[in-house]
Amino acid sequence: MPKPTKGPRLGGSPAHERIILHNLASQLFEHGRIVTTVTKAKRVRPLAEKLITRAKVDTVANRREVNKTILDKSVVYTLFAEIAPQMEGRPGGYTRITRIGNRQGDNAPMAVLEIITEKLESTAPASSDEAKAEINAAAAAVEAAKVAADEVEEEKAAEAEPTTDEAEAPAEEPEAEDKPKA
Repeated sequence: MPKPTKGPRLGGSPAHERIILHNLASQLFEHGRIVTTVTKAKRVRPLAEKLITRAKVDTVANRREVNKTILDKSVVYTLFAEIAPQMEGRPGGYTRITRIGNRQGDNAPMAVLEIITEKLESTAPASSDEAKAEINAAAAAVEAAKVAADEVEEEKAAEAEPTTDEAEAPAEEPEAEDKPKA
C-alpha cells in the first residue's frame, strides 16, 4: 500500500499536485531529462517508472492507462516507440536523480531527473547449466590461485634458508684470510 506523503502538497491542492506530477513526467519523456527541485524529482520518479513499465508491454489497455496521465499523444508515442524498447530486459530503475546544488534565488536544492539510456549488462546466466559452469570455473580459478600462492611461498622459503653447501662456503673463507702467508 502506498505510504501517504507528509507535509504540504506540491502546488497546494491534491488536483494541482497531480497536474504538476503529470506535467513533469510528460516533460521527462519528451526531453529525456529535466531539472527540478529534489522534492519534485523524488515525487515524480515512481510515477515515471510505473508509466515506463506499462509502456514495455504495448497493449491497448496499457496505452489507455498511460493516456490518463500523459495527455500529449506525441509524448505517448515517444514513450511506447523509443523509451520502452530501450528498457527491455531492465527490471526497474529506469530513472536517475542527480543532485546539482542549490538554486540561486531561493536556495532550494535542485536535481536532474533523467532516463537511464545505458544498456544493462546481463550478469545472470540464462540457464542453470551455465550457472553451474560459471561456479565451477570460479572454483577452479580460486584453487589455481591457492596452488600458485603455495608455490611462491615455497620458493621464498627455499631462497631464505641457505643450503648446507652455502653455509659451509662462507665459513671457510674467513679462515683462509686469518692465516698469514709465508
